[in-house]
Amino acid sequence: MRSNRSRDTVNGILLVDKPVGQSSNRTLQEVKNIFNAKKAGHTGSLDVLASGLLPVCLGEATKIAQFLLDSDKVYEAEFTLGKTTSTGDCEGEETGAAGTNGLDARAVNEAITKLTGDVLQVPPMYSALKVNGERLYRLARKGLVVKRENRPVKIYRFEMLDIDLPKISVRVHCSKGTYIRVLAEDLGKLLNCGAFMSKLTRVSSASFHLADAYNPSALEQIRISDGSSALKSLLVNVDAALMHLPEVTLSSSDTRSVKFGQSVALSEFFQVTEIIRLYDESGDFFGIGEIKEVGRMRPKRLFNL
Repeated sequence: MRSNRSRDTVNGILLVDKPVGQSSNRTLQEVKNIFNAKKAGHTGSLDVLASGLLPVCLGEATKIAQFLLDSDKVYEAEFTLGKTTSTGDCEGEETGAAGTNGLDARAVNEAITKLTGDVLQVPPMYSALKVNGERLYRLARKGLVVKRENRPVKIYRFEMLDIDLPKISVRVHCSKGTYIRVLAEDLGKLLNCGAFMSKLTRVSSASFHLADAYNPSALEQIRISDGSSALKSLLVNVDAALMHLPEVTLSSSDTRSVKFGQSVALSEFFQVTEIIRLYDESGDFFGIGEIKEVGRMRPKRLFNL
């Protein structure tokens, strides 16, 4: 294993297509090693059985990981109706079967409508959520079940793409913290037949899309054939994850003050507590600021790019 001293300084966001059957952390470590990067972090785990978009932050980009964790996501999934499992997906043991006789597209769409908008979800036992300091999935593996509180999530759009009973294909645009497995189970309850999630792919996160992502094997081939410069050309700029924030270009003197941790006056009006992107006179992104009082901004996070 390489030490951090022998690793390269790499800054940017890489859009990765996580393969099915591989953990998010393993994918992260593969990418980190392919780039020989000193620091790396992903922005929201995907289950081992899931695939799709996993934005990986390298170097200074790890400072904005929380913004991607908090962003909306879009998933495409396959639900199998008429059965339930212990985990809510195809990895668990079957716990019930009711069949799908009498079900049709109209009934499914009516149920989907009831699961759109502001909804409450009970986190599954097989999840990474912590209760009293311990991961739920670890408790579940011991055969334990603990009480979980309802959590509000937002389902902006939930649509059925195809139906071939007992399976349906769906697309879900949702807020952070949404469990698609739970959505499948809740749909099954509304249809009085049960359901579990049999496939899952994340197709977008914030403004990033799966179509622009690379799987680890493709990255390794690029490294072997074209070298590190070709790999670095695949990186997305750090501020690409922050385009939803307003921006301000600062004078050279104000830029210097901010880099020394000092607050500066702004002529533009922003709401107190608003977060903004900071650029210098050359148009280079260098930080995130926060409005602490009307007309004044202080640095919140600075980047060494």
